[in-house]
Amino acid sequence: MALDPNDSPGFLLWHVTLRWQRDIAAALAPLDLTHVQFVLLATTWWLNSQGSSPNQLSVARQAGTDVKMTSQVLRKLEAKALVRREVDPADTRANLLRVTDRGAEVAARAVAAVEATDAAFFQSVRDPAALLETLRALSRSGRRSADVD
Repeated sequence: MALDPNDSPGFLLWHVTLRWQRDIAAALAPLDLTHVQFVLLATTWWLNSQGSSPNQLSVARQAGTDVKMTSQVLRKLEAKALVRREVDPADTRANLLRVTDRGAEVAARAVAAVEATDAAFFQSVRDPAALLETLRALSRSGRRSADVD
């Protein structure tokens, strides 16, 4: 007997994710950022604010993104003058990343837009702390050993 889609957590999560992604895309459109561009810009900005000049691998790991895709997106962010990639003097195969002044301004505006979108999207959640704990648990349980290196 087929399961009713409304009783399937995976199916419901799929629909919720699609709706949330549409809302995030709409919030980021005025800033000329895709969702993945936002994630990588905000991650780099955050790592820079922690005193780090991360390389592409560090940003990809922090963001949970594919390394090759991360490199391609960072090139686009560099073309938009939002990040600078500089050869790491300690390892010429690696690029160190710094958010430009313009990138920091765009990142701050984008984070505010995404936070406002999240607040509106999740406003009907009765227990936000429980939701966060559930999401954290699901995030941890879904990691493969290769993701944790």
